[in-house]
Amino acid sequence: MRQDDAPLAVLGAGSWGTAIAVLLAGNGRECLLWSRDAAHAARMAESRRNERYLGDVILPHGLRPTADLDAVLGEAADIVIAVPSAAFTDFVSGIALRLRASARVAWLTKGLDRSGADTLDQVIARHLGEARPRAVISGPSFAAEVAHGQPTAVTVASPEPAFAEEVAGWLRNPLFRVYTSDDILGVELGGALKNVLAIAVGISDGLGFGANARAALITRGLAELMRLFHAAGARPETLMGLSGLGDLVLTCTDDQSRNRRLGLALGRGETLEAALAGIGRVVEGVTTSRTVMQVAERYGVELPICEQVYRVIHQGLPAQRAVQALLARDPRPELGASFGELPQRPPAKPF
Repeated sequence: MRQDDAPLAVLGAGSWGTAIAVLLAGNGRECLLWSRDAAHAARMAESRRNERYLGDVILPHGLRPTADLDAVLGEAADIVIAVPSAAFTDFVSGIALRLRASARVAWLTKGLDRSGADTLDQVIARHLGEARPRAVISGPSFAAEVAHGQPTAVTVASPEPAFAEEVAGWLRNPLFRVYTSDDILGVELGGALKNVLAIAVGISDGLGFGANARAALITRGLAELMRLFHAAGARPETLMGLSGLGDLVLTCTDDQSRNRRLGLALGRGETLEAALAGIGRVVEGVTTSRTVMQVAERYGVELPICEQVYRVIHQGLPAQRAVQALLARDPRPELGASFGELPQRPPAKPF
């Protein structure tokens, strides 16, 4: 079988993995959708729906649910990983010796490695090899809207422009627009931090603050991203794109966002455990709120909004006190604190 005739595989049958598998199959590419739960895979195969996550979406012809990971890795030409960031490193290391040498890797996960606070690109390179073509798919995209064919635009970033363009070709159709980038670091940082900032905005709204506070948090959150981008060597134009500002605005302002919903619940006084139980699915910002503080320390960058989210989630700080801590910060010039007085860009260095 030629590589372009072999199926693609999406590894992870949550809402986002399922939505992308539906998109790929709808574009005419045979797609294997792997679930770690054999009963879940069997129900999808029988009902032609993922009732657990996207119950009103019919799985198209050409999409094959399965729980046989070895069979998937042996058959698929290339893979798209869609597991949560907390499980990402263990999952990637677990398939390293089972993955075909020719298989290329893309991923949908937005977050950082929970143990070393590395980017997921670094995790892929470390476990699957620097030479293996790899790409991240990111941008403002809710799974349900993608699965229902609503207009969407995302970015595919890869160190290899040709592979980024090929992955974009898998995804593109008249309603799904895809741009490409070689700034994989910037795309990953934007996708990770926006989840933490969305929790902050949700907390503010849950406390009953208004649109003014929401706009201020989004804007100051963007300033935090700018500082981290500069320190890490990511490109500022990436921050202004779909995977930066676009995803930040989407995640902070729409209640389809699990991270925003978590913040709303915390702001209304629910415990973290009750809020997560009510959402019932992975909330990526919980893990990322811890790892991003490791990144901030690594680069000596102040991320005050992210820090207060960390303190609320991991140290039990009441949401009202977190807001008070932000409001009590010393005043400073807006541009000088964020953009206007940044030192000259440092030489490129590893994240």
